[in-house]
Amino acid sequence: MKSLLIVSAAALLMAASRDSVQSCNLTVHEWGTFTSVAGEDGSAIDWDALGCTTDLPRFVHEFGFRVKGRLRGTVRMETPVMYFYSAADVDAHVKVAFPKGLITEWYPQADHDVYQASRLDGSVRRLDPDMNGIDLSLGSVTGGIEWKNVKVRPDSSPTLPMKKGPSRYYAARDTDAASITIGGEHEKFLFYRGVGRFPVPFSARLSDDGRTVVTNERGEAVPYVFLFENHQGHAAYRSTAPVRGHDTVTIDPASGDAFQTLPHVVEKALVNQGLFPKEARAMIETWRDSWFEEGSRLIYILPSAAVDAMLPLEVEPTPAQSVRVFVGRIELVTPQVVRTVAGAVARNDRSIINRYGRFLDAILERIQATNTPSAGRVEQFRRNVQLSTAPGYCR
Repeated sequence: MKSLLIVSAAALLMAASRDSVQSCNLTVHEWGTFTSVAGEDGSAIDWDALGCTTDLPRFVHEFGFRVKGRLRGTVRMETPVMYFYSAADVDAHVKVAFPKGLITEWYPQADHDVYQASRLDGSVRRLDPDMNGIDLSLGSVTGGIEWKNVKVRPDSSPTLPMKKGPSRYYAARDTDAASITIGGEHEKFLFYRGVGRFPVPFSARLSDDGRTVVTNERGEAVPYVFLFENHQGHAAYRSTAPVRGHDTVTIDPASGDAFQTLPHVVEKALVNQGLFPKEARAMIETWRDSWFEEGSRLIYILPSAAVDAMLPLEVEPTPAQSVRVFVGRIELVTPQVVRTVAGAVARNDRSIINRYGRFLDAILERIQATNTPSAGRVEQFRRNVQLSTAPGYCR
């Protein structure tokens, strides 16, 4: 019944508002990331998916921290960017729905929608801009965003917005995509982010012998899977063959393949899935400091059918070609990570604690669940910690 309510809400968002338009000479490419944290049983758990700080420039729009600051989810939909290519000027209409999730940031300006299904009678209503009465669990919510007049201008070179200070946002511009304009705002892509609560296609748990057990929960094969580990500067990865639908594979610890080759290998995989080389390189450069930071994680490429189900997309006029390549990232809380963080908390070593950023809360909760002296020290740390001294960590 609950899935039916979500489908109904998504249908409202994605319903065509005018007659179908014939396919034109338009190519649309999109990439993005779904990030989650694996629990001890391998399933995605609640975590501080939004974090306490932002890595986005201030010109990016958001729906407001009054609600955003209270949200937790199982999935952070990170930095989808949508590129447009055309030999001639095109005016496009783009709608994205996010069942069991909210769009939290976007650029250029767009119509931001949130629909919520009633738990009593199944009726669906659109929430007001202040999100009054929103289901913070996101279970009955369908978010959406709509750009009604995307002016794709291949021969135009407008001045793009910039703000002082570093931001991973800008790397996505380094492609051959056409410039776009909406209202008075210009960019090389449509950008959006969100947070949701739903199961991811993979479950990933750690076995007693230190290996990672991965199960493909969906019917589609996952073409590329990488296990990456970075512990105090010692980094390595291991790759697997494609994981077929509903299969379980066991991956040995990442000790054989040198980390330096991984960005190139992932970039090649993104191209093999349909991205242009410059798009794949832009994605790697956007997330290099995050994908390969301290910790252990699975990095995999989602099947296209899974992306379309998790994030339905409608573009008018219908593109002659459309490619969507999303990377899944599952953060693993390994025994080594637990020992490292527990020791750092005992010594109050913020240089190590801060390496785990927005995933720190999930690691601390794992330590607190143990009946050890470390659990008490972590409880004291969580009471005393301040945002200013622990970037990325929320109490």
